[in-house]
Amino acid sequence: MEELTMATTMPKAGEVDRKWYVLDAAGKPLGRVAAKAAHLLRGKHKPTFAPHVDCGDNVIIINCDKAVLTGNKLEKKFYYWHTGWIGGLKKTQYKVMMEEKADEAMTIAVKGMLPHNTQGANQLKRLHAYKGAEHKQAAQKPEVCEF
Repeated sequence: MEELTMATTMPKAGEVDRKWYVLDAAGKPLGRVAAKAAHLLRGKHKPTFAPHVDCGDNVIIINCDKAVLTGNKLEKKFYYWHTGWIGGLKKTQYKVMMEEKADEAMTIAVKGMLPHNTQGANQLKRLHAYKGAEHKQAAQKPEVCEF
């Protein structure tokens, strides 16, 4: 009788095939767009996903300034950071942040959903967020990702 053998393949860092995806944030909640971007950046949509290998794709987010925050988050939510100096706690209201630096607000949201280690830092480098509808990565022929 013939034995059936099954092999589990582990992805290697050099053999990862990276694609380019475009996410349009216009009219969609900021957190949902960030969650989809983090999912694609980690590579969890691939059948070859392994948590110890960075096998994610490149993500371009356009229209970050048109992303919406539900409820009263525009007025009541703040982004806090510390300068490192004594008494250096700073804060910015999300209403101001979405008007002035919407791409940075999206990047911060995605960063919080990635692993907090060097692998997450490398995945964040493959995120490109833009306020408007134009992006610089047209030469990579990115696919539009619907969600």
